[in-house]
Amino acid sequence: MLDDLMEKFEAASARYAETHGLVRDRDWFLLKLAEEAGEVLQVANRLSGRSRSKGMTEAEIRSMLADETADLLGHVLLFARHHGLDLEAAIERKWRFKP
Repeated sequence: MLDDLMEKFEAASARYAETHGLVRDRDWFLLKLAEEAGEVLQVANRLSGRSRSKGMTEAEIRSMLADETADLLGHVLLFARHHGLDLEAAIERKWRFKP
C-alpha cells in the first residue's frame, strides 16, 4: 500500500526537481522533511491562535493545514524511499498493527 504511494510522490517530486533544476541528494530529503514539518507547525499555530490568522477564516486555515500535512506525508515517504526503509514493517513493529 505505501509502496504505491511512495512511487506516486517520487514521480511528482522527480518532475518538480527536473523542472526547477534541483538536486535531490541525501541532504535535500532531510532538509525538505524539516521544512515541511515547520510549515505544518506554522499553520497549526495559526489555527490554535498562537499566530496571526492573516485574515484567513478557520476553514481556510484548516484547508491549509491539510495541504501542509499532505506535503509532510509526501516528504516522509520520499525520505523513506530514498533510504530504502520498509515503513510498513516499521509501522507494524512500532504501532503493533498492520497498515
